[in-house]
Amino acid sequence: MRKSAKQSKTPPGLPARPAPDGLRPRATKRRFSEEFKLEAVRLVRQRQAEHRPAAEVARELGVAPGVLSEWMRRLGTVRDKPGASPEAGESLQDEVRRLRREVAILKEERAFAKKAAAFFAKESL
Repeated sequence: MRKSAKQSKTPPGLPARPAPDGLRPRATKRRFSEEFKLEAVRLVRQRQAEHRPAAEVARELGVAPGVLSEWMRRLGTVRDKPGASPEAGESLQDEVRRLRREVAILKEERAFAKKAAAFFAKESL
């Protein structure tokens, strides 16, 4: 039987030895689409309205909190305090239109959640 040259001699449970040059292999950089970033920022704003921290959203999405705040800063939507002024350059009519769309989406999500809860309640009986 032939032994593999790549077989580790490090006992299980102990950390592997560093590479001969002292460098560890670098993790590949993850890339996120603009759509994902915008949705993440929208989710943060929604949670901030519920007085929940942005770090919670970052954990849920598997993103570092610093990366998420950078997206918010870059996209110009940082709002530290709930109820802060509307987005930069947004007229009152645009804000009303945007908020009505958000309300419609939230109503759809709530209706779906109710139906799902009723379905699973029937299943458990």
